[in-house]
Amino acid sequence: MEMLLLLLLLLLPLTLLWWQKSPRMRKAWGHRVALRALGWAAAWTKWRLEESTRCVHQSQKQTLQRCFQGPRTATCPRGEIPDLDSFRNQFPLVRPCLDSHSKAGGSDEGLAKLQHPPFNPTPWETSLQATLLSFNSLKETYPGALVPGGTARLTLTSPWPCSLPWPLRPLAWACPPGAGAGDPRTLLLAALGTRDLQVLEAGTATELLDVFCCLGADWEGLVEAVAAGQPGFSPLAPDRAAELKTELEQGPQGLARRLWPQLQVVVTTDAGGQDVAKAALGATWCQGLPFFSPAYVAAGGMIGLNLSPKQQKPGYLLLPGPPFVELLPAWERSQEEAPCTLLLGEALQGKEYELVLTDGSHLTRCPLGDVVQVIDFYNQCPIVRFVRRLGQSLNVRGEDISEDVFSGALLCAVGLWPGAKLLDYCCAENSLVGSFSDASAPHYEVFVELRGLRGLSEDHRHKLDHCLQEASPTYKSLRFRGSIGPAQVHLPGDEPLSRMVFLVLALSDPGDVRRCPSLPPPKPQSL
Repeated sequence: MEMLLLLLLLLLPLTLLWWQKSPRMRKAWGHRVALRALGWAAAWTKWRLEESTRCVHQSQKQTLQRCFQGPRTATCPRGEIPDLDSFRNQFPLVRPCLDSHSKAGGSDEGLAKLQHPPFNPTPWETSLQATLLSFNSLKETYPGALVPGGTARLTLTSPWPCSLPWPLRPLAWACPPGAGAGDPRTLLLAALGTRDLQVLEAGTATELLDVFCCLGADWEGLVEAVAAGQPGFSPLAPDRAAELKTELEQGPQGLARRLWPQLQVVVTTDAGGQDVAKAALGATWCQGLPFFSPAYVAAGGMIGLNLSPKQQKPGYLLLPGPPFVELLPAWERSQEEAPCTLLLGEALQGKEYELVLTDGSHLTRCPLGDVVQVIDFYNQCPIVRFVRRLGQSLNVRGEDISEDVFSGALLCAVGLWPGAKLLDYCCAENSLVGSFSDASAPHYEVFVELRGLRGLSEDHRHKLDHCLQEASPTYKSLRFRGSIGPAQVHLPGDEPLSRMVFLVLALSDPGDVRRCPSLPPPKPQSL
């Protein structure tokens, strides 16, 4: 609220001065004013962040009080706010996947509520706090990145937790403004038509990978469209089209830097499980470019804030709220049926926790399934890194290989395949997807999309199974006894991987297929 009042106080005098300028001077002057206002707003926001993280227990208590200001419940009527311990006792955890049949009572409405918890979006003030601090970090880390018209978004979703308010809006101008915000093809054409881009934005690294794959598949049509111009926002550009054609004909290696020589950084949101997509982009299209993720986003909205823009594997500061976040010890799941949750200030460095979010409208405490590891602390608040998602594992004989273990083994195997670069993959138990091979023992069916390697030899395929054995002693023991067969690797060749994944899903129960989170749902392969 204080931040909003500060911005409103700047509004009137800045508006009067702004209208006294010519249109061209008005844009440049407005940008300079926005940069100055960003510095003031970020300094105020950073002070508020320091205050809330120094006394995290009190901050979380205030967040919980805000949750109780709205709803009226049978266990806690309006006005009666329990302490933190009583809150955890009065409101049990609701795990959608596990509790849907036992607690819904056969009601379709109750079942839907548990399968899809009614989370509200992240409160505006929290999103604004993260956006202001992230924009300021971007400005300080990459000087000149926020020049007018220097940013292009390639996806319909934004990596920023919220849009900037006026007078900071000039900093978020895409290139060019108003270029068909509802059309992915138009967004890509707008970016291709501008050579002087400084920043590329995308919702997630996976979405950006899909955009570049589409660019590689349909670049001739896109070049023709750039040459012809787009009615309403871009003129004819035959010179730019010729330049694009020359660069695109040379292949994907380092393509982003060749298309936009002044490009400094790629901004995407971290939604967990994006490492493979980032690695694929960094090895091909975005080679040599740093990635910056402003925030960590989970099912309930924005959870963590990135305070280290230059780290390729950043940690995210868990904010004391809103929303109200608790930590469920992941290592106690096998020991207790219902381990007790911890507050942010009670976390231990090096330990893994499942995130638990409380919805302010219905007071539903729901474990999100995202497991994070505490890697550091900022004052009293933990800084975490995404590890894996619960429920996404492979288990044909009780080996229970989690997605992070499998991903690491696959990346290790691909590193042993000369010239190969992993773009995407999907893995499922053979009993779920039908028979893709002659192997009789239960095994894994692995679908990979590679660049730089046209075919896989038997030696290549055995290396994946060897890496899996090295990564999981249980899997190695079961393989030695013959209880599990060797993993079967499939290379779709010229067929897009999304079509193969669609085939996998069509042959099985979509709710049972174990898919690595870096893999997007099936999409059209052209824009």
